[in-house]
Amino acid sequence: MFRITSLRHKFVLGAATGLVSLSLALVGLAVALYQYQLAQERSQASNEVNRLLQAALENAMLKRDLPGLRDIVARMGRQSGVLGAMIVAPDGEIRFASNPALLGQTFPLEPHGLCLDCPAAARPLGLTTLFTRDALGREVMRSLNPVANRPPCTGCHGQAATRPLNGVMVVDYDAAPIRHQAALSAATLAGMGGLLLLASLLGGAWFIHHYVLRPVARLSAASHALASGHLEGRANLEGGDELAQLGRTFDEMAENLQSLVRRIQEQETFLQALVDAIPDGIRVIDRETLRIVLDNRAYREQIGLPPGQSHSGVPCHVSSHGQGQACAPTLMLCPVHEIEHTGRACKTLMTFTRAEGGKRHVEVFAAPLDSRVEGRDRRYVVESSRDLDQALKFSQEQKLAEMARLATGVAHEIHNPLASIRIALHAMLRAAEQEPERLKVISDYLGMVDGEIDRCIAITESLLKLGMAPSPTPQLVEVNPAVSETLSLLDWEAGERKVAVVPRLATPSPRILASDTELRTLVLNLAQNAFHAMPQGGRLEVSTRQAGDWVEIELADTGVGITPEDARHIFDPFFSRRADGQRGTGLGLSICRSIVEALGGSILVDSEPGRGSRFTLRLPDAATRVPA
Repeated sequence: MFRITSLRHKFVLGAATGLVSLSLALVGLAVALYQYQLAQERSQASNEVNRLLQAALENAMLKRDLPGLRDIVARMGRQSGVLGAMIVAPDGEIRFASNPALLGQTFPLEPHGLCLDCPAAARPLGLTTLFTRDALGREVMRSLNPVANRPPCTGCHGQAATRPLNGVMVVDYDAAPIRHQAALSAATLAGMGGLLLLASLLGGAWFIHHYVLRPVARLSAASHALASGHLEGRANLEGGDELAQLGRTFDEMAENLQSLVRRIQEQETFLQALVDAIPDGIRVIDRETLRIVLDNRAYREQIGLPPGQSHSGVPCHVSSHGQGQACAPTLMLCPVHEIEHTGRACKTLMTFTRAEGGKRHVEVFAAPLDSRVEGRDRRYVVESSRDLDQALKFSQEQKLAEMARLATGVAHEIHNPLASIRIALHAMLRAAEQEPERLKVISDYLGMVDGEIDRCIAITESLLKLGMAPSPTPQLVEVNPAVSETLSLLDWEAGERKVAVVPRLATPSPRILASDTELRTLVLNLAQNAFHAMPQGGRLEVSTRQAGDWVEIELADTGVGITPEDARHIFDPFFSRRADGQRGTGLGLSICRSIVEALGGSILVDSEPGRGSRFTLRLPDAATRVPA
């Protein structure tokens, strides 16, 4: 179905319809007025002719000149533009006619609105003109002129009081010229109306195009540009009319919109940069759809996404676990499910599935977030995930930093032997210069130097072993030497902290299959934690023993102890409650548990507040791991 949607076409159609209707109405009115005026003029002319004819007829009647009267009527009928003339008696009989065939016939007076016998108030008094058809079916303009009974006529027609009218003179004029003239005038008026319509349409079209359609088109183009995302689109209308004011208002709105969008984009960019700067993985999950609405660079690195890609809009279980279905809360702790039921923040350990197929162990902290977005209340979960592998790497770096601090104690331990060596050497040189007989003293001094040098070498070797990277394959490790050498590195720190370290090592030394570096790391971390638990000094007993198929290493301190609430979290990464008031990394015990579990053992804790703590490492005996 054809539909007109263009403003131009609507205006042209409406204007054309209105002007055509108006022109037709004007033409019709002009034709009617022209016909009326023509009829009036013809009636006036007919009236003048009729008066002359009536005078001639009255004169002929008075003289009783009937042939002259017939001749007058006949000549009247032969006039140009006259189709016929007749005189009708009051009873309707045609007495005289230009067409002899009509003589004696009855002329219908009543259809023409004539009643000669009616009361005087209802009788016609003057000329009547109308368009009708004659007896031959021709369209005529009929002029009806009543002939009054005058005093000279009373001799034949009686008194005027009883016979006021002697008859009616009827003249039929040809209506074709009148119609033709009217049609010609109508055509002329129609042509003038058409020219007027064309001029009006052209002028209206120019006006509409220049002052309406062109501004509207520019406004439409600018609005389409804005809808397409081109916020720089403007109408730039000039003038002071309503459309120009609308255009300026539109441009101001577009400018404000562009400024607002630019500000929002800058804020989004800043927010994304801020989130990307966080070292922990961050993702924000919609609690209704389980889809990610925001993630950062660290999270994308944890799941192995290539640079420049994001998982915004991807379901959380697809992103981090590669599962098409949501995680079952009965099989694992789902932060979204947990927060949905409790409304409180939670913490859990997860294993992320990386894009290339690997695994990444992370610790996830999750908290609820309620916000209003686009006029609607939305509920989110903010997850912060820490890469435990990176944390362990960081722990190794922290361990090296601790070793740097231990270097002060090592230097102190090395300084005294070196000073003794120097004194001994000086004495040996003086003795050698004085008496050869005193070579025995030199020999004693050399023995002392040798012992002190061995001591320095042992200390430096212990330090080097602690700083070594763990061996990728298990080795047969003597437990007692590793424990005693590690404790020797802490002698200076123990003295500074006023802690008495008491070793109780089993004989013979137990042996395990492990990495020497990892075993030393276990002893170092647990011993340093014991130092931290005794800020005012105390006693640390370190013992080793054989317990069936297990080797146990026990560290018991007299520190402040651990509360039951903290005891549940001491092995969680980044959990720290140091009694000396310092902020720790919270990774020492987490690393110890990871090492012990990797070796197939366990770590036990027995502690009470105010009574100290006892940590027991249970590791498989080497004899149970190696065939006899």
